[in-house]
Parts: sequence; structure tokens; C-alpha cells
Amino acid sequence: MRILLIEDDTSLGSTVQSWLQLDGYAVDWLQRGDQAAVALATHDYHCVLLDRGLPGLSGDAVLQALRARQSLLPVIVITARDTLADRVEGLDLGADDYLVKPFDLEELSARIRAALRREARQPAAALQHGTVTLDPAAKRATLDGQALTLTAREFAVLHALMRKPGQILSRAQLEEALYGWGEEVESNAIEVHVYNLRKKLGSGFITTVRNQGYGLAPP
Repeated sequence: MRILLIEDDTSLGSTVQSWLQLDGYAVDWLQRGDQAAVALATHDYHCVLLDRGLPGLSGDAVLQALRARQSLLPVIVITARDTLADRVEGLDLGADDYLVKPFDLEELSARIRAALRREARQPAAALQHGTVTLDPAAKRATLDGQALTLTAREFAVLHALMRKPGQILSRAQLEEALYGWGEEVESNAIEVHVYNLRKKLGSGFITTVRNQGYGLAPP
């Protein structure tokens, strides 16, 4: 899953990005609010972490523009503004959650998981293809009802494929699900993850279409 972090504090931004990457997310980090519109228009994000005090365009303005487009993308405000009035204002602007700096990184991860669960709270939140079920918010996958042990990036590849059953995803599209900006992309990473998933799910679960990419076999 991909997260957009918009935070102008270099130390905090680097720390949060590294932490969430270890937690299995692809993280794109911006330090200016006026860069957000392009990123949101060109990438498929699952959650936004947004500082309120940003150069170029305030976090409040970014949030208002996002909600004006009727976007339901989960947004967690991360800010030093800690009064009750600040919290009420941030939530009224359309934030799904409000986290005051300094905060614990484990709490941030928990709040992201909670935001993802709320986004997918409809009955069909879990994805299913044949006998494989995947719960994105809980980061859990099962085969025939039995829990699967997947690495973070194996889970990300499987999630990307199960979100678009019947479609063929190119290597570039799958890399988009695995890597944030600036991360080094291993040349054969997708092939390795697909190979490992086939070992765990069955050799016929993921199909290869020559010169196009990968997809799911009909259930």
C-alpha cells in the first residue's frame, strides 16, 4: 500500500518515511503543500499524512482541496497545533484523524491501520479470488482459510493483483505498489516476489502474459 507523507520537517519526515517503509508501505514524501495536487493526481494512494503548517500551500488548503473533489482518501493530520480548537478545526476541515507532535511511531502505524479499516468498513472490505482472501487493513491473507506467511512486498504484489482481477499489470505498475520515490528498485524484484507467491499459492494462481505483465488466473 502507498502512503503520501507531506511534512516539511526534514528530520521527522525522514524518520516517519523510514519507519513506514519497515512497516511494509511504499512512502512518497513531499515537503511543500503546493506539490500535493500533482502527486495525488498521478499516484494511487491509500492514506495521506499531512502537516498543517507547510510552505507553498498550507496543509489546511491541501485538505480542503481534496475534500472539495469529494475524495474519501483517508487523511491523518500530523501537527504541533495541540489545542482543542485546533483539533476541532482540523477534523471539521475533513481530516479522519489528528495526531499531535511529538508522537510515538507505533501509535502512528496503529492510526494508519485504523484509518484503512474505516475506509474499507463496508462488508466487502476483504478481497477474495478463488480460495485466497486478503484483508488490506489487517495485512492478513489466507489460503483455504489458513493464514499465509507473506513478506511485506509479497503482500503488496498480491494486493495490487487482487485489487484488479481480470487485468494484466505491468512490471512498472507492480513496482509502483512496492517502491516510494527515491527507493532503489531491484532489477528482478517483481519476478522474485511472483515466484515466491506461486510457491505459496500454487503455480497457476498468477499468470504471466509475455511482454505485458502479470494477472490472476480465473478462479
